[in-house]
Amino acid sequence: MVTISSELLQTWIIGLLWPLTRILGFIAAAPILGHQSIPNRVKLGFGIVLTLVIMPTVPALPSFEIFSLQGLLILVQQFIIGIAMGFAMRLVFVAIELAGHMIGMSMGLGFASFYDPQTEGQTTAISQFLVLLCMLVFLSLDGHLMFVTTIANSFTVMPIALDSPSIDAMKIASWGSTIFSSGLLLALPVVTALLITNMALGILTKTAPQLNLFGIGFPITISIGFIVIAISLPTIVKPFEKMIEVGATHMLQVTK
Repeated sequence: MVTISSELLQTWIIGLLWPLTRILGFIAAAPILGHQSIPNRVKLGFGIVLTLVIMPTVPALPSFEIFSLQGLLILVQQFIIGIAMGFAMRLVFVAIELAGHMIGMSMGLGFASFYDPQTEGQTTAISQFLVLLCMLVFLSLDGHLMFVTTIANSFTVMPIALDSPSIDAMKIASWGSTIFSSGLLLALPVVTALLITNMALGILTKTAPQLNLFGIGFPITISIGFIVIAISLPTIVKPFEKMIEVGATHMLQVTK
């Protein structure tokens, strides 16, 4: 007859619960995996399956009571680490969304906005186009497999322990600057072309005041914007790949 002691049962629960908490925190904050359109049951099921696969590779866990103060602190710590890792990759998609917002506003498409369930706010059509394009590039680069590899390696880089490295909030905040720098660099070709177009329209209005600037300027700026976007699409994949690689590196550097 097989007997299971309380210590063995607790070891099994801890071996599943602590890695699962980090993985679920990561899924909740990571792009694509944490999208609002994915049901919570699917996220939970994926997290449990991924935890069962990763469990044999997880280093030895500390022996604390699961309902003790130390056990609860480790549980909260793992959840925060998972969220921080997902947030590091989400910064990449936020930078791309910012670039699309800047392009849309420069083109005069600021009114072409709609509700985005992911960010729970208004977003422009150009932003959604670039974000969807980045998602396709991300999946074509096997980004979902990169997620699995990174979260598995995180248990070696950031082991589960009460005295494990803490979250470096200042480092994560400094990564937020990449939102503006990367977004501006992505939007720079279109913004520059539209700036030149607006300058030319201003000069044209001064030389021929009888022209209706609002009648001809709006379709011209929209047309120029779409033309420059179409021209730059073949070369925009490389910056996407670079930003995704940087985001993957940051995922393993969220602790001090």
